[in-house]
Amino acid sequence: MRRSLFLIIIGLGGAAILLRLGFWQMQRLDWKLGVIADIDARIDAAPIPLPDQLDPMNDSYLPVEVRGVIAPAYLRVLVSQKEIGAGYRIISPLEMGDRRVLLDRGFTPVDQQDVPAHVGSVTVRGNLQWPDETDGFTPGPDAAKNIWFARDVEAMAVALGTEPVLVVAKQTSFDDAPVTPLPVDTAAIPNDHLQYAITWFSLAAIWIAMSIAFILRARRAPQQTS
Repeated sequence: MRRSLFLIIIGLGGAAILLRLGFWQMQRLDWKLGVIADIDARIDAAPIPLPDQLDPMNDSYLPVEVRGVIAPAYLRVLVSQKEIGAGYRIISPLEMGDRRVLLDRGFTPVDQQDVPAHVGSVTVRGNLQWPDETDGFTPGPDAAKNIWFARDVEAMAVALGTEPVLVVAKQTSFDDAPVTPLPVDTAAIPNDHLQYAITWFSLAAIWIAMSIAFILRARRAPQQTS
């Protein structure tokens, strides 16, 4: 009897912990979906002129409309597009008179050697972004081949002589083909809470089943020895 009671306590305690973790992940899922919905609404809001003062934390995803001249220099950031394969994001300076910022023009295939130059003023609608794409394993840029492996806004701004401000193009007043805009979205924001919740609930179900099996086995043991 004492052994069965011990197994019941262990079974209920373990199941309670695993179920609590599952419900906590469901709460986190609701929170993350709310965050993503807020960001989506911010991305799709009406664009505003580029503010004078910017904060990477508060102004990330801010929709803006900028006008200026695209300078001929550009950087190529190696990326991969689903169903297309490898290619480059093209980052150019946008000269706005008294300001000079980075413009992420979009994607071009890896075998595309020439990036079009544009004369005269252009208008771009897009979103501000300070991507967190670098870590201790990210290789530095290959200056000889003009290949970068992440959008490091600070480093790119130094290389192109701009403010550390990146506008990711969504709509443009000019034909930039073969460069295709890659607008900001929330697809890259991690949201694995549902999978985690399913894992914890599954473990709870397994724990309960095993506990029941051990309890039944413990109750049958005295009868088998008598």
